[in-house]
Amino acid sequence: MNPGRRTRRTVEQVRSALDEIAPPQLAQGWDNVGLLAGDPKAACTGVVLCIDLTETVLAETQRRNVNLIAAYHPPIFKPISHLVAHRDEQESVVFGAIARGIAVYAMHTALDAAEGGANDVLAGLCGMVEAKPFAPAALERDRRKVVVFVPAEHVDAVAHAAFRAGGGLIGEYRCCSFRSQGEGTFLGGEGAHPTVGRVGRLERVGEVRLEFVVAADRVTVAVEAVRARHPYEEPAIDVYPLEPLARPVGMGRAGRLTQPTSLKDLAKRLAQATGAETVQIVGRPNRKVGSVAVCVGAAGRLPLESEAARCCDVVVTGEIRHHDALAIQRAGMAAIALGHWASERPALASVSRRLRGRLPALPVHISRADRCPFRQP
Repeated sequence: MNPGRRTRRTVEQVRSALDEIAPPQLAQGWDNVGLLAGDPKAACTGVVLCIDLTETVLAETQRRNVNLIAAYHPPIFKPISHLVAHRDEQESVVFGAIARGIAVYAMHTALDAAEGGANDVLAGLCGMVEAKPFAPAALERDRRKVVVFVPAEHVDAVAHAAFRAGGGLIGEYRCCSFRSQGEGTFLGGEGAHPTVGRVGRLERVGEVRLEFVVAADRVTVAVEAVRARHPYEEPAIDVYPLEPLARPVGMGRAGRLTQPTSLKDLAKRLAQATGAETVQIVGRPNRKVGSVAVCVGAAGRLPLESEAARCCDVVVTGEIRHHDALAIQRAGMAAIALGHWASERPALASVSRRLRGRLPALPVHISRADRCPFRQP
């Protein structure tokens, strides 16, 4: 193998890695995340990360000679009735990407809710500890456990087939399985063609019980992969439902600061950390704050509807509507609005780092053409 030669990656492999970082099942029901356009089987030459897919981001992607854009905001929200070039609608940019052979992926609220995602990044910039979602979700709600009994000399081959089919993913880890030794028995009938032993004789064979978890929508694919690689004519395969387990994922984060500070100083610190050009506050600038609820983008009334968030001194978000600001005041809380784009942009560095960790040879770029649409006069 030539160490200087890059491993060929497909769009599907990159989609799978991005799905691990921002699991689509965590997205809000109204959202549109995942691979929105592109050929999953196509070779992927690299990724550009951005908040908004614009014409300038598309041009930059072409200049970099990469063919997948992972955008935070989905460029397609509603069903498309027309996909035409050179129009004012956002869909025309998607047409331009398709015409140039560039795939489009969206993360949005899946990345907001995910562990290590956009809200965790913003919580870290605040200096928050003991951060927990104030609108929790359950990552394991759609998973199953598959158990198969395999002769010891074939267990690695069967396990790798299951892993390639999407089995064995737990959080940040892949190829997860449990294996225990035992003895299997069987007696083949007249029409059987046993791999081991003879028809009509009770056989005893040393076997390994192989267990792995898999997403519910990948069970059929994983089981078929196991069957295809298993040496037995009729392998014993069991599929068990899993009860949901609470995970540190969900919308928003609430926690305490390592050191209480003033509302004004926290706002200044966040402005510097995010590069926000215009920061607004709700509340007295010198008010002391020791606990924070963060929600990237536009929090709306979500912090006011959560008991965990309502107990915090300040809400940190991107933008706040006038009437929501009044409601925050009435609730006795303060707020910091960093700007919608500025609150979300820091998450791209985390996505870049984690994507490189999963696919080390893949070029990953954070867009330089991606810009907040608002400017100071």
